[in-house]
This record gives sequence, structure tokens and C-alpha cells, in this order.
Amino acid sequence: MTRTGRVERVTKESRVVVELDLDGTGATDISTGVGFYDHMLDAFGRHGLVDLTVRTEGDVHVDPHHTVEDTAIALGTAVAQALGDRSGIRRFGSALVPLDEALTRAVIDLSGRPYLVHHEPSGLAPMIGAYETSLTRHVWEAFSVNAALCLHVDVERGRNAHHVAETQFKAVARALRMAAELDPRETGVPSTKGTLTA
Repeated sequence: MTRTGRVERVTKESRVVVELDLDGTGATDISTGVGFYDHMLDAFGRHGLVDLTVRTEGDVHVDPHHTVEDTAIALGTAVAQALGDRSGIRRFGSALVPLDEALTRAVIDLSGRPYLVHHEPSGLAPMIGAYETSLTRHVWEAFSVNAALCLHVDVERGRNAHHVAETQFKAVARALRMAAELDPRETGVPSTKGTLTA
């Protein structure tokens, strides 16, 4: 069984291609034009053991917002494609990831119903290079809607904005890896409704 996704998204603001394999080794090839976001998506692929290729050309001369958002939309859509009808998966996953003083907990339900709960400390540095730190929540909003999953991201502590963002991407990746894992005891869709798709 191949669990792959490929999405092309073209607007007046960006051109995005995302290709992924949920059952990969964590190999990544990322280029969005936003250096810190590339670093985060690389961590996402590596810690989720998702083979991930991202090619985004966006209007970064305006600001990185459209590039970051449209890439997250395509990433979520590609995950949904790869999951298919979600038959045989574990469905739920969680991870607790530290990086020095920062600690983030992520919990995922591949429910087919988009929902996001996101908490992080206030007072973080507003920028990491060209990346606005407020965009991280926006990434999870776009990702959860387009992947059709319920996502809770709680930064339990942290002062350094880089560490706070990085623990989120790693924790979400590891929670997704657990939730998307095939369960040899599960013969169908893990739901009393009989479906996990909209």
C-alpha cells in the first residue's frame, strides 16, 4: 500500500508543489524562500519520518505570509490524500518534545473533522529572520483544516522563539507519525461511525 500525496496550488500570490510519502524515512527537499520555515519543514519531515518535497515560489517581497500559509494548505491537503479513507490507522497520536527551556505537547485525532486548539507563551520575539512568529499558529490552522484532523498544540513553557516554534513542528510531526501508523489489529476504519472522512 502506497500512502503518498501530491498537491499543486497556484494563486496570484504563490505557486506551491508538495509531494510526500507518509511511510518514508524522513528525507526532505525543501525550498520556500523563507529560511526559517524551510528549517521547520525539514524538522517536520525528519521527525515524522515523512519523505517531503516542497517547492514554493511566493510574493515574499510583500511578506512571507502568503508563502507560509499556502504551503501549509498544500501540506495538509497532501496528508489528507496520503491517508485516503484512513482505514487501518491508529487514528490518535501524541508527543511531548523538549528543546532546552521549551516544551511542547501535540495531540492529534485523524478524525476527518478539522479543529485546532493552540496555546503558546506571550511575549516571544516577533520575528525569526523574515519569519513572523505569529505565523506558526496560522500554519496549524491551515494544516488542520486541509488535513481534516483535530490538533491540540500546547507550548507548556519556553522563552526562545526559535525553540518554541521548533518544538511545535517536531511534536506535531511525531504525533502525526503515531496517529497515521498502520495498526495490524485494525481491520477497518477506527470509528464507530464507520468513516473518518467528511
